Amino acid sequence: MSMNNTNKSFALKAVKNINIIFILLMLVIGFFIIRLFYIQVIRYSYYKHSALSDQLAQSKIPASRGLIEAHNGSQIIPIVLNQEKFTVYVDPTLIKNVNNVADKIVNILGGSKSNIVSLIKTKNTRYVIISKKISQDQSNKLLALKLPGLGTIGQDYRVYPQGDLASQILGFVGDNSQGSYGIEEDMNKRLSGTPGYLKAITDVNGVPLAASKNNINIAPKNGDNIVLTIDVAIQKQLQEIIQKAAQSEKSPLISAVIMDPNSGAIKAIANYPTYDPTNYYNVKDSSVFNNAAASNPIEPGSTVKVFTAAAALNQGVIKQNTTYYDPGHWLIDGFKITNIEEDGGAGTRSIEDVLNQSLNTGATWMLMQMGGGQINSKAREAWYSYMTNHFRFGKITGVEQGFESEGIVPKPDIPYQSGDQQDLNYANTSFGQGLTITALQMDSAFSGVINGGKYYKPYLVDGTLDSQGNISYNHPGVVSNNVVNAGTSKSIISLLQQVVIKHYQSGFAYLNFPSNYIVGGKTGTAQVANPKGGYLENEYNGTYLGFVGGNKPQYAIAIYVTTPKVSGYAGSYGAQPIFGSIAHMLINESYVSPIGN
Repeated sequence: MSMNNTNKSFALKAVKNINIIFILLMLVIGFFIIRLFYIQVIRYSYYKHSALSDQLAQSKIPASRGLIEAHNGSQIIPIVLNQEKFTVYVDPTLIKNVNNVADKIVNILGGSKSNIVSLIKTKNTRYVIISKKISQDQSNKLLALKLPGLGTIGQDYRVYPQGDLASQILGFVGDNSQGSYGIEEDMNKRLSGTPGYLKAITDVNGVPLAASKNNINIAPKNGDNIVLTIDVAIQKQLQEIIQKAAQSEKSPLISAVIMDPNSGAIKAIANYPTYDPTNYYNVKDSSVFNNAAASNPIEPGSTVKVFTAAAALNQGVIKQNTTYYDPGHWLIDGFKITNIEEDGGAGTRSIEDVLNQSLNTGATWMLMQMGGGQINSKAREAWYSYMTNHFRFGKITGVEQGFESEGIVPKPDIPYQSGDQQDLNYANTSFGQGLTITALQMDSAFSGVINGGKYYKPYLVDGTLDSQGNISYNHPGVVSNNVVNAGTSKSIISLLQQVVIKHYQSGFAYLNFPSNYIVGGKTGTAQVANPKGGYLENEYNGTYLGFVGGNKPQYAIAIYVTTPKVSGYAGSYGAQPIFGSIAHMLINESYVSPIGN
């Protein structure tokens, strides 16, 4: 009996132990089932990404930057191109023999082995750039080594085949592929396009498995090609003209703008000194990158008398044939306003005399007429309105260039200098002192005066051609229609023609033009402002504002010459000869249609 009870107890314990083991086994199996469900279902995406991470290679595929083209007579030619060069990169995780790979790279590219070794040993990354801008031949030699983890990728770099042609209009592209200055910066988004991407499953050597369904290829969208309004031949000749003048006149800076006054299209802008955008990194003075014609406002001097006359004519306070008695000086706010020595003294003067002899007293008198016979708040308000609303001085033009300056126009009710000298300040502005204007602002406003009264927004981009071949033209835009009326426009054209004729008769032989063309213009000489206040002694800037045409003005031309070393007035002997050369070039090269055509 005792024996049987013992066996029975032992059997019960065995069954109990088996049940416990079975339960534990079921718990373990259940845990693994739950874990597998968690990994394979709930965290599927995460673990798939982790599993692929050692095999996944991703490359950015650069888009081709759009070309920049320009007119060359009846043709359109590229003036900015792309040249493919290559970037060398390594995946440090795939390189086993660092010294061996470094030796082979140095044999092809040259350079420091220690630097390459250091780069290859970079941790926590699968993409390290070894070198940039290598040639196609060098790239082929590296790829022929078939070294796991070593690769190259092509990238376009800017090429400016015309050297310094229009460099300050164009700007340049740095190593970061971003446009800087000029068109390259202003139109960077459209020129850049959108990069593509390549993701590929690779083998242990980093070689893409082309058959993998997980390969993803997003094609790049190339940038748009841009066509400029400038004419290459005119631009080249303008640059040659101002370079020659800068060297002969020893001027530190000359700017010139040639514009179509009937559309706002800019045919040429040139500044000297300039630079070669291909070698922009060699430039020591970064100010040369700026397009000074748009970014460098100065006190322009007597070219402003064209606008003073236009404002007075348009208000009806004077007429083209008006005469007045000029006392030879005016006393305003205790200061005397006088003319140059050759003014002939007191006497009866005409509006033509004011412009031809460049009479400061005449410009002041015209300002007085805006106030009913004296400089007062009415005169100041009227002149300020014309300067800012009609001629748009003190406002940027919106041309496709960076760093454009708005210049300075003194307000009519706030003293421009210390003390109550508002009337004196405004008298000064009537002949181009005490305000600053860029050459581009000057030419844009002048275009509105001589085209019948329309202010066109000046522009450099004639149109764009996208990667699908679609052309988008940049039609000229009229900012305002009330610069002056048609009668005022005709009067100014006639008056400025007479100025050129009179200057030719007084000895400036280069102002002799064929009778079947119309040519007009006005000089300006301005004292250079002293940064400490007042004006520098014997330092003058020269300016010129003129037009060339046949039945109507076809080109408006503005010229700024800083501190030229000439024997006479900076306007007449510094800027005016440049205008003469430009006008003859446009006529002689048949860019101007003569009267009757």
